[in-house]
Amino acid sequence: MKKKVFLTRRLHDFALKELKKKYLIEIHSGKIPIPQTKLRSKIKDVDGLICFPYDKINSETMEVAEKLKVISTYSVGFDHIDTESAKKRKIRVGYTPEVLTDATADLAFALMIDLLRRVSEGDRIIRENKWRVIYGAYDYVGADLQNKTLGILGLGRIGKTLAKRAKAFDMKIVYHNRNRLSPAKEKSLGAKYLSFEKIISQSDIISVHVPHTSQTENMLNAKIFKKMKKSSFLINTARGKVIDEKDLISALKKKEIAGAGLDVFANEPISKENQLTKLQNVVLAPHIGSSTKETRAKMAEITVRNLNLGINGKKPIYSVGY
Repeated sequence: MKKKVFLTRRLHDFALKELKKKYLIEIHSGKIPIPQTKLRSKIKDVDGLICFPYDKINSETMEVAEKLKVISTYSVGFDHIDTESAKKRKIRVGYTPEVLTDATADLAFALMIDLLRRVSEGDRIIRENKWRVIYGAYDYVGADLQNKTLGILGLGRIGKTLAKRAKAFDMKIVYHNRNRLSPAKEKSLGAKYLSFEKIISQSDIISVHVPHTSQTENMLNAKIFKKMKKSSFLINTARGKVIDEKDLISALKKKEIAGAGLDVFANEPISKENQLTKLQNVVLAPHIGSSTKETRAKMAEITVRNLNLGINGKKPIYSVGY
């Protein structure tokens, strides 16, 4: 008899075709994210679960899934899954880290260029019919990227790739990481290690690439924003909850920092009522860091491979904990 797999949302057709060959699959088609009560009722007798980064897979959910062997998440992050509970229950957890590195680094760089050159702001001016005169020498000026100091918080895969992009633009690259890179790697990236405090106070642009954990939650808050340059910009393509959003809004309104480019938020999706949408010195993206056709297809492929391995008691390609 075929094993059962539940998906909290549709994957690509090629991925579903492969899954249907091997398993009895059911796909949630209602409210996104799937309500917890429905999720728990659906996974009671499944062998595998494919989920997305907004699906909360906690201990209570796993408790009802007596046959569950693997959770394969279509994401680089796994903070939505209680990995400790999964390990105790010998449930494999697979995720998709490496394939979205380039796409996310590209978006971080795009937000940076947009902010400093005020592209989205200009787009709004034209669409709202506010461009009435040709700008003069001092009107509507942005800033060059060349010779600006880019501070990267978290020099993992995405952070390193962003550093390569920045190097090509003749930016000065500094970083802070839990573990310092080797001198050879620093030299190849053109990156200099600094303390967290110096990154905050010396950077013209700070780009965040740390995971969301209890240690990193709200790590960027009112206290930190006050230490940043008034001319500095903040980029976040990591996780929304590493920034205290209320404090960020306050800092932007008070012009304690010059602007922010955000792809992630504390609670998603955000509405037009969110104060961030009222500010001109902010560029907003709807959590699209990995959203290229090529990257999303690779993510689907790895999600299925992780599931296939885990459901048969083997370690996924990219595995968490067990």
